[in-house]
Amino acid sequence: MAQENSLKFGTSGLRGLAVDLEGQAARQYCAAFLRHAQKVNETPISRVFLGRDFRPSSPQITHDCAVAIAAAGLEPVDCGALPTPALALHALANGGAAIMITGSHIPADRNGLKFYLPSGEISKSDEAGVVAALDSADIADRDIIPADEADLAASRYLERFATLLPANALAGKRIGVFEHSTVARDLIGQVLRRFGAETISLGRIDGFVPVDTEAFADTVFAPIPGWIKQHGLDAVVSADGDGDRPLLVDEMGRFIRGDTLGLLAARHLGADSVVTPVTSNSGIERTGYFGQVVRTRVGSPYVVEAMGGATGAVIGFEANGGTFVGGGVSANGRPLEPLVTRDAILPILCGLGESVRVGRPLSKVVSDLPLQHALADRLQNIASERSAAFLRRLREDGDYAAQLFGSLGISRRADIDGLQFWTQNGDMVHFRASGNAPELRCYVEAATPEMAGELLDWGLRAAASATAE
Repeated sequence: MAQENSLKFGTSGLRGLAVDLEGQAARQYCAAFLRHAQKVNETPISRVFLGRDFRPSSPQITHDCAVAIAAAGLEPVDCGALPTPALALHALANGGAAIMITGSHIPADRNGLKFYLPSGEISKSDEAGVVAALDSADIADRDIIPADEADLAASRYLERFATLLPANALAGKRIGVFEHSTVARDLIGQVLRRFGAETISLGRIDGFVPVDTEAFADTVFAPIPGWIKQHGLDAVVSADGDGDRPLLVDEMGRFIRGDTLGLLAARHLGADSVVTPVTSNSGIERTGYFGQVVRTRVGSPYVVEAMGGATGAVIGFEANGGTFVGGGVSANGRPLEPLVTRDAILPILCGLGESVRVGRPLSKVVSDLPLQHALADRLQNIASERSAAFLRRLREDGDYAAQLFGSLGISRRADIDGLQFWTQNGDMVHFRASGNAPELRCYVEAATPEMAGELLDWGLRAAASATAE
């Protein structure tokens, strides 16, 4: 297979242009994954479960994966269009491997593959193993009719949440479900109604639109405040394309950042240890809610790896709000089985549950948290080479960094993933290149919302100027 294309492993799976992935590339990467999986798994794998999002290219790539699975002498099982955590849960319960065909939140002309061993999400070393197992030999097309377990997988996922909250915990709540083209849209509504909420369907489309739940300024979110006022909503909820990144907007029309939502989920589930990347709010340690807070690089494989070494009841979450359940966790007095992959519905339910538990609106629950005010956005269509050059100069040239920050000053810095700078006032600016798309991300924290907004505007302008061609 030709290597001169856009395909590469990023923060969560293989990603690239759909035209580069369709056909032999998808088949060869799937075959490589299966060779690696059979090598590292303790017992032989016989069944491989497939799921997909609503991207136009996903059905063809699903077929290509099924062809590769059959060519390897294994049974492909079609779980349909469903959230990534639902696919992972079903595969885990059946002792099989899984492949999710999704580009998550990135543009619609791209797509990707997320690989799961029977033990769970693959690690960075597994990614290297898959690349090492790649073979350039073509895999012939064939007629494939995989076993259909779509209903079984969806039902298993719904049952995971059946007792997460007390019965009728959300009775009296009016919650809008921004459905767009997320594969989680029907399941979110079903779960909320099980707990007594009244749900209103909003913004459902037949095509596909990429929704980045961290980019609150995107025009796709513009109708939400109007929907809240029009329908008298207590909240609006949603997820990204493959249903593993949550979106929760409070009754005032304010977005609840993913790391804040992850924090609420960890508190609601009584976590002893929290594992989260450096991009999550730096105030999490200061809350004092948890005995241990472990920081990682950005990307689910790093969170998954670090969760293995944490103690007690372990919850992981990323800055996008996708939440992982480790060992020792209980919900509503009952054990919650581990699922060490990002989930969107879990933190949404926990956030709403916290509001009910303390008897305060979501906006008040969030304002009561002792966190810095944080914002994030990104510059799109920035080639990775330009992002890398900008970050390299910031890292290596102290005079350049001092000149860029000017009167803001620099009190300290960190470079676990990208570059974080703390100003003389104690505010923070974090520049980081996306691992999934040609984007340069900027995260900021400040003492007030106004200062955070100004700092984000400054960071984006500074980065845009520095990376201009």
